Amino acid sequence: MLLPLNKYPSIDVHGETRDTIYTVIKYFIFDNIKLKNKTIIIIHGKGNGILKNEIHSILKNMKEVKRFYLHCWNQGVTVVEINI
Repeated sequence: MLLPLNKYPSIDVHGETRDTIYTVIKYFIFDNIKLKNKTIIIIHGKGNGILKNEIHSILKNMKEVKRFYLHCWNQGVTVVEINI
């Protein structure tokens, strides 16, 4: 599905490490639950996939996340749908 990326809340995690990313992602999701945003965007970049893999691992284990997937035209972006 093609989503207009500027329509949804987003966070750019370039420069974060695997050690710090959990806290950043967790608080971003919790903030958006409070704001009742059902869809959010995480910009991790393409690179070697280290951040992407870590983020996807975190999202798999969060009960607040309904589903997540890579944006169809930009593999450096993960779209997250939140349970509200």
